[in-house]
Amino acid sequence: MKRVVLELENVRLDIPVFTTETRSLKASLIRSVTGGRLNRSGSGAVITALDDVTCTVREGERVGLIGHNGAGKSSFLRLISGIYQHSFGRFRAHVPVFPMIHKGFITSPELSGTQAIKAHYLLVKGNLRGFQDYSEDVVTFSGLGDFIHLPVKTYSQGMAARLLFAVLTFGSHDCLAMDEGFGAGDSSFYQKAQERLHTFLDTTGTLFLASHSDELLRRFCQRGLLFDEGKIVFDGSLEEALSVYHRGHQPGRRAG
Repeated sequence: MKRVVLELENVRLDIPVFTTETRSLKASLIRSVTGGRLNRSGSGAVITALDDVTCTVREGERVGLIGHNGAGKSSFLRLISGIYQHSFGRFRAHVPVFPMIHKGFITSPELSGTQAIKAHYLLVKGNLRGFQDYSEDVVTFSGLGDFIHLPVKTYSQGMAARLLFAVLTFGSHDCLAMDEGFGAGDSSFYQKAQERLHTFLDTTGTLFLASHSDELLRRFCQRGLLFDEGKIVFDGSLEEALSVYHRGHQPGRRAG
């Protein structure tokens, strides 16, 4: 039996809302954004984005996250990768979970492409060992040429997406949390990006993949977690999870 890499037991994730417009917040809006429920307290509010989530994942498992927009998939990815801290229950990650869920650079847009590549590498690795090979691969694959020396803020949306995609899909990870909504840039880059993405995912150890594409999930995953209103309502084989989802599982109704 392979070692456990992730443990969640009765985990809840509460996100405080800091706004003077608390009374105007509607539950339907909150559900569409986070999949959670809205609780008002005094002059503030709290969104429960995940509730009573329990699951154990072992090394090498490839898990598809299934559910409608706002069901809680993205909140789950952010929690297991350390972007969010759980509010209640027990959560343990025994390996680092690499988040491939950002839609933009987390560094300053004032940095040049070259500097952004180095900053990302340092954030992930903590040192510059192996950086030269990494940098050369990213620059070549992104196809930015001499533009790599200009500030990222001067890039078109497509150029920035190509660079970010190249930065994040180099090498391999023991455990990866990926949102399918992550972009790859302009249409001329798409086929090249898909080939690199498939190679990248094939070399990943443990995988969490949130997607609305049955084809993509079947390509890379064997287990499925079905989310609804911040809860896991089904946990089993991917085919069973997709079957439950497509049979018309409605938000608010547990699979049975």
